[in-house]
Parts: sequence; structure tokens; C-alpha cells
Amino acid sequence: MTPHKQLINGEWREATNGGTWDVLNPATETVVATVPYGTGDDCDLAIAAAHRAFADWSRTTPYERGAVLEKTAALIRAGAADLAHTTVLESGKPLAQARGEWLAAADLFDWFAEEGKRAYGRIIPSRLPQKRLLVLKQPLGVVGLITAWNFPAWNIARAGGAALAAGCTLVIRPSEYTPLSGMAVARLLTEAGAPAGVVNLVNGDPGPMGQAMLAHPAVAKIHFTGSTRVGKLLMDGASKTVTRLSLELGGNAPVLIFPDVDLDAVVAGATAAKFRNGGQVCVSPQRFLIAKDAAPEFTERLAAAAGALRLGDGLDPRTQVGPLINAKQRDRVEALVAGARDGGARVAVGGTRPADRPAGYFYQPTVVSDLTPDAPLYREEIFGPVLPVSTFDGVEEAIAIANRTRYGLAAYVWTNHLPTALHVAERLEFGLVGVNEWTPQSTEAPFVGWKESGLGRESGAEGLEEYLETKLIAIGGVPR
Repeated sequence: MTPHKQLINGEWREATNGGTWDVLNPATETVVATVPYGTGDDCDLAIAAAHRAFADWSRTTPYERGAVLEKTAALIRAGAADLAHTTVLESGKPLAQARGEWLAAADLFDWFAEEGKRAYGRIIPSRLPQKRLLVLKQPLGVVGLITAWNFPAWNIARAGGAALAAGCTLVIRPSEYTPLSGMAVARLLTEAGAPAGVVNLVNGDPGPMGQAMLAHPAVAKIHFTGSTRVGKLLMDGASKTVTRLSLELGGNAPVLIFPDVDLDAVVAGATAAKFRNGGQVCVSPQRFLIAKDAAPEFTERLAAAAGALRLGDGLDPRTQVGPLINAKQRDRVEALVAGARDGGARVAVGGTRPADRPAGYFYQPTVVSDLTPDAPLYREEIFGPVLPVSTFDGVEEAIAIANRTRYGLAAYVWTNHLPTALHVAERLEFGLVGVNEWTPQSTEAPFVGWKESGLGRESGAEGLEEYLETKLIAIGGVPR
């Protein structure tokens, strides 16, 4: 059983101020657990513990660190059913998706267990015969992880696995809406052999805790997953302390659908990809752009598929779409759709709260057509179960509309014409481009955000590099 407490220097403890927070089930609005809700003081204690632990952890071999990560992955797989149940209770996502998230987290720990053994340096041939140039890769130090609620286990594993493999120590601040999954990750890492202080977890007021991470001289880097607005605040703070940042921020992924594809296949994939986790996915396909002649048929088929999705409690195995995370998010999605409708858009299906679910933060799977590219529903990140459809006349117009956004995380292209696929993929201003593919991200490949979608790289070999410092050792006086 995971203690519903903070983990600081190997000890599960309450908040220093005695504060608490009720974690709610988004499907029922009932209290799942009451957890500590601390302040920057708790974060300072955790940073100090991580700083002390770094001295020894950074000197362990990558094989020793890898063994801890591999055991963590094994523990996750052994307990995936219970772990998924916990995640459903606090996030609302369907049980199968929650289990898939935990198994993907296990894959990340396994990947970085091995990748940490490949933190290679190099020897540079010197222009001077009496000189030697050695390049080493060494861990940064204490890393603060501030993670989001939409993937509460995977987000921690993606950054935390890389940081631990590199030899860094962690202070994790999970979202207050989904702290139980984060606490479970911390417990599993500890059970797998992470020494006291190597993994710490605090829960509390995000503002003071973020400021504590920015201000503390022992924190070498902060990894943040969340909104672009908060990411910019962290950038402002980091400018004063020169704290390194990795920012995985928002997205507004365009989907360019050309007329030579199998519409039935695209509709089936689009429905599954768009409404996964209720649309609360940073790389979720969002702005659907389709060739004008095919748009009416495409919209009709999408509406039929979305309308057939089963909305419900994530613990019900029949549920395909769960609730949104909280009332604020549901109300925001609701307002975006209402604004689009008032602006002349057509709601083809959904567009309301379900009448048969008075409790919970539910919103019907929704398809909206006849949108202009300047509509807020089209320009802003929705983060909800709403699929807007617009049209284009030609390839160049499609590319221009797709790139007309401050976001640059994911984009999708559907065509059976190889020259078109290559041309469009190369022109799109996004870090991840899926061509005839709804899941371009992968454990072994880099996760990249362009423009206001973030800084830094996660997953793959690039993910490990983010937590390593480069050192040059120059040795002179070597006899010829």
C-alpha cells in the first residue's frame, strides 16, 4: 500500500504546516483520499535531502542505477492492475488507458536503465602533441519535477527515469489533482532500492513550491509539464537564477487529411486518438483540416463514430470516454463550444453535458464543423473531448493554416501520396509529425516541442542528455 503522504529523505510525512487536500474522483465528485498540502518549506526540506543524497548517488555506476530502474519496472508490471485502479480514481480515465499508462511508464524505466550505460564521453585529438583532451558526461545534480495530472505516472517516469539514470536526484511535485499516482511511483522506486533522499515527493501549493525550486541553489534543473502560461512564469524566474529548464507545454495539433485516403479508416483512428483520455493529451489531434470536397462526408462519419462512444466512470470496463479532470476544465471546454456555436459553427454531435450524469465532470464527445481558422475553438488548446473540423483547398493552404499557431508540438498527415507526405511533413513547424500514424511518440524516440510548446527533449537518447553536464578535461605536459 502506498502511504498518502510526502516522501522526504526516505520518510513518509505530513506537511510542515499541517495542511491537507482532498483528492476527488472526477466521475463522482467524492473524496478518494486526503493528502498533505504543504508549502515551500516542505520543498526546501526535500531539496536539501536530495542534495545530500546526490553526493553518493552520482558516484554509483550506471549499472547500479539501472538495476534500481529495472526493478521499478518489474514492480510496476506486477502491480499494474492496482496501480491503474488508483489512477482511474483520481484522474477519471478509462481503466484500460490507465493500465496502459503504467505499462508505458515501466517501459521508460527499462529504457533508461539501459540508456544510462551509454552516457559516453570522448577523446578529442589535440593539435598540440603534449596535450590530451577528454570529454566527460556527468549528472547535473538535484532535479525538480513538476508534473501534470493527465498522465500522472508516465510524466514522472519519462523525466524521472532519465534523471535517475544519469545520476541525478529528484524532488517530485505532482499535480494536486492526481498525487496518488506520483506517491505510488515514489514508493516503487524506494522499494526497488533508491536510497533515502534520492527520490523525494512533496505535495502542496504550486506557486511557493515552484519558487522554492527556482530559488534554491542546489536545484540544477526543473522539468515542468503543464500549460504554456506557467512555463513562461518559470522562464521568468529561471532568468534570475540561471536554473536550467525542460518545459513540455501545450499543443494544438493539426491533422491534414488529403482526399486520397480511406475515410473509414481515418475516422476510426481519429475517434480513438482524439477522445483518448477525454482529449486531455498534449499531442491529441485537434484541428482537423480536410480537403473541402470530402469534408461533409468526413464530418458525418465522425459525428456518428463520436456519438457512439460510451461515456462513463473509468472503472466500468465498458467506458470509452471518462470525465474531465475538474469542473474548471469542463466549464472551459463548454464555453469554447458555446462560443463557436454563437459564431456560426455547427455542432454535429454532442456539445452538452450528459443529462444522465448529474455528478462528475462529464462532457459529451463533440464534433464541430463550419469553423473558421480564427475561431477560439480552433486557435486555443481545447484539452477536452471536442473535435473541430475545417477545410482547405490545396496543399499549400493546408500547410499555412496548420502552421498558423504559437504551438509546435505534434501534427498529423494522412495521405497515400508519398511526395505529398514528405513535402508536408518537412514543412510543418512541429516537433513530432505522424504520417499515417496517430502515435508518433515512442519510448526510444525523442519527444520534441517547437515554438511555445516547450524547451528540451524527452525520451530516447536525447532524454538522457538533458540531465547530463559536459566537462572538458585538458591534460598538458604529456611527453611526446
